[in-house]
Amino acid sequence: MNFLPKRFLLLSLVAVFMLVFAAACGGGTAEQPEEAPAAEEGTEAEAPAEEGTTDEEMPMEEETPAEEEGTTDEEMPMEEETPAEEEGATDEEEAPAAAGDASLDSPPSVPNAEEASQYTGASIVYYGGTTGLEAEIDDALVAQFTEDTGIEVEIVRRPQSPTDTINQYQQLLANQSPDLDVIMLDVIWPGLLADNLLDLGPALGDVASEHIPSIVENSTIDGKLVGIPWFTDWGMLYYRTDLLEKYGYDGPPATWDELEEMSQAVQEGERGEGNDNFYGFVWQGNANESLTCNALEWVYSHGGGRFIDDGGAFTFDNEATVTALTRAQGWVGTISPDGVTTYGEEEARPVFEDGNALFMRNWPYAYATGLQSGIADDFAVAPLPSVDGEQKAGTLGGWGLGISQYSENPEAAIEFVRYVTSPEVLKWRALVGTYAPTNEAVLADPEVLEALPYLEVLDQIEVVARPSGETGANYNEVSTTIFQNVNQILRGQDAVQLAPRVNEQLQQAAER
Repeated sequence: MNFLPKRFLLLSLVAVFMLVFAAACGGGTAEQPEEAPAAEEGTEAEAPAEEGTTDEEMPMEEETPAEEEGTTDEEMPMEEETPAEEEGATDEEEAPAAAGDASLDSPPSVPNAEEASQYTGASIVYYGGTTGLEAEIDDALVAQFTEDTGIEVEIVRRPQSPTDTINQYQQLLANQSPDLDVIMLDVIWPGLLADNLLDLGPALGDVASEHIPSIVENSTIDGKLVGIPWFTDWGMLYYRTDLLEKYGYDGPPATWDELEEMSQAVQEGERGEGNDNFYGFVWQGNANESLTCNALEWVYSHGGGRFIDDGGAFTFDNEATVTALTRAQGWVGTISPDGVTTYGEEEARPVFEDGNALFMRNWPYAYATGLQSGIADDFAVAPLPSVDGEQKAGTLGGWGLGISQYSENPEAAIEFVRYVTSPEVLKWRALVGTYAPTNEAVLADPEVLEALPYLEVLDQIEVVARPSGETGANYNEVSTTIFQNVNQILRGQDAVQLAPRVNEQLQQAAER
């Protein structure tokens, strides 16, 4: 397989998208709070509890990897022109075996360990991965970093909800707390947190120069580099190759009608064979930023746009948006569980990986966890469907790393960020965790391209921006308005009646 065109495609897609987004990056992520996962004794600390937080106050985001926004839920919003499909390209990409000789137990050594060792004995706090493989990767990197440099790193497991995460960051940073040093930054957050983050340009400008320029620009606020890019992601469709073959289908669905028909047929067949818990399609329907991402994909792929037009007017009440949301409402309790209206990324993923769903919408992080599941040889990825004549879509996300300007050991924190964003680590993370790197040289590495077949999906979709660029610092309220109302539609509200009122609410939210 010739991966080179895919590499340049990815770079151009992200670059165009981020150039649009970088013009106005003031938003956070909007999700309702979830409890932070319990800390493992001796390894990480429990994230501080939040008090007095209301839905109206909560910033938001996209899930990402575990969300991974999201997940989730969960992103680096932006939209760009979709290159023409390559002749002979297909929607289907089979899941490969483990890539190369990379091992979770053998992370790269610290390249500049001798220089970094001048800070031996210093300790820093890192707000890192949530659970599962993401957390295991963090554990391995922290152990290697401490062994090579003598710098102690305490891991705080950030909540799975990006909204909880941004709320904790804001609370701690507002109090100028020394209890966080290095933080994971969703792509919507740099503008929101810039005043409280260290300018990394003087120390890490050389590192940043190796990454896709437009993503670096997104992390540069008023000339201040507040984050180093780490990885990128977007929404896509996971599907069971064995079940499609079993029921006589040649490949994944190209349209939403096909997804519904396949889901219904396979669901009836599997339940007829005794699996009463089997569903056709799982996704993220909880009232949080992940739902904004899902809804954007539904609406865009129906020809309804991005909830906002080029002139800044909201479009929630257009016919295509109403049609898309009414369609999704029809999935609940039929091809999707009743409880999908409470699902985030980490609720949907085990349903699919335990063999109880034909299709799943999720982020690339689930590719790696799928390879460790019981369906490792029986799943693949494809673009999310569209209606006939409309473009397939995936909401784009991604994360970087920043340093609090209130850190008591900023030099040690800088060395940690230098290490975990080094080309050696980014390649290792791609091979063991299927994280798509933003470092241009690493992205072009043949082993990385082979390990990330989901990059092929980019050849067939439009990477779509949430309206964070247009709404800036008001994006939190805008997204909250979107996901709360979409959740109500999924639970039975009439989209036709609700849409005009939602459009007015969005306009009010954007003007606050």
